[in-house]
Amino acid sequence: MEISSQETTLANVKERKARRAWYLYDFGNSAYAAIVLLAVYSAYFKDAVVGGAEGTRLWGISVGIAAVLVALLSPVLGTIADFTRSKLRLLGVFTGMAVVFTAALFFVGPGDVFTGMLFFILAEIGYRGAQVFYDALLVDVSTPETIGNISGKGWAVGMLGGVACLIVVLVPLQLIGNSFIPYAFLITALFFLLSSIPAFLYVREHSAPAHLPEGEKVTSFAFKRIGQTFKEVKQYNDFIKYMIAFLIYNDGIMMLMDFAAIIGATLFGMEQVQLILFVILIHVTGAGGALLFGRISDQRSSKQAILVSLGILLLDLIALFFIESVTHFYIIGAIAGFALSGAQAVSRTMVSQLAPNGKTTEFYGFLSVAGRTSTFIGPLVFGTLSYRGHAFYLARGMSDLAAEQAGLYWAIGSIIVFLLIGAIVLLSVRKVTAEQPMVY
Repeated sequence: MEISSQETTLANVKERKARRAWYLYDFGNSAYAAIVLLAVYSAYFKDAVVGGAEGTRLWGISVGIAAVLVALLSPVLGTIADFTRSKLRLLGVFTGMAVVFTAALFFVGPGDVFTGMLFFILAEIGYRGAQVFYDALLVDVSTPETIGNISGKGWAVGMLGGVACLIVVLVPLQLIGNSFIPYAFLITALFFLLSSIPAFLYVREHSAPAHLPEGEKVTSFAFKRIGQTFKEVKQYNDFIKYMIAFLIYNDGIMMLMDFAAIIGATLFGMEQVQLILFVILIHVTGAGGALLFGRISDQRSSKQAILVSLGILLLDLIALFFIESVTHFYIIGAIAGFALSGAQAVSRTMVSQLAPNGKTTEFYGFLSVAGRTSTFIGPLVFGTLSYRGHAFYLARGMSDLAAEQAGLYWAIGSIIVFLLIGAIVLLSVRKVTAEQPMVY
């Protein structure tokens, strides 16, 4: 009995270490999102590397290209990971890619449009590709009863990681000025690398790898298994409906994330330091949102948690049309961060609840396809509407800045449409809880 008690205690310690290491990966992962996507590189690329409305358009294209490439890779890699128990190895490959090319952004200067797009696209492929395997490891560090709470905690820790990296970058930016911006990308790459190491040391995959049929190769069998999943798709009706809902509402979320800094800079004249403070605020409230909606997911259902968060986000964005000051924009951003992080944290929980046994990573691959498709469609729609609106109002005699602002409001309106339609589709998905699991 004593040995058994010691073994139980040791197992509990290992589980806690694995969970903390999983949380810490999100700590570094979110530093990339905060610096590259939200606060620094997006605005730097738009204004310094390219300039004007063309910068907004090319930024949307860059995000979209990376999204399409990850969408093509994710289901195959997810299936291989399920079959070979290689989630951690593939996580390492894509994390390394993200770290290297985030550091490479240091070499992008004004006028370096091609390299600015190329290095960002490669870093984004690494970042988004790694998320497939990181999210799939959620089932290895949680139970059906705790999965929502653990997912929410991971997202909250990630938000704090974004805040920590932003603060590290903010201080020298204040003292040195915009000439420090390239060094922010080196700091982010190092931050991401160091935070990811514990996951590879302490997280373990619990499922055993399956054996390949005789004469089969892993890659060819992965394609066959995906084909089989598509043939059986009618069995997964609720998952398919959820994927459609996620694809649509995630369009709105991705548009908001990828263009938040551009919206602040264009509509309210926010400068780099103000944008960093804005993103810090979003991350702080986002941590609270992830924790709260993670608990709602476990206590009620993931579906209800997502619907509530989308409702808050919709009302918040509508209010954006009626504000005129930077202070009000900070308030809008704080509420958006709270709701947006809640929706994202619970979205990955819902996949694990809807996926059949033995196909978790494969289904996270399909989630990635939906996510990357929306990462492509959303920014493309936003960038195109903003660019066309700018040209429309410019031709009617508006000043360049006023025309760019007017076009941006049309693009913001498209975010509202995507969120609303996604929420309506989500209403048709079955409510799944630990007590009422999905059975295929």
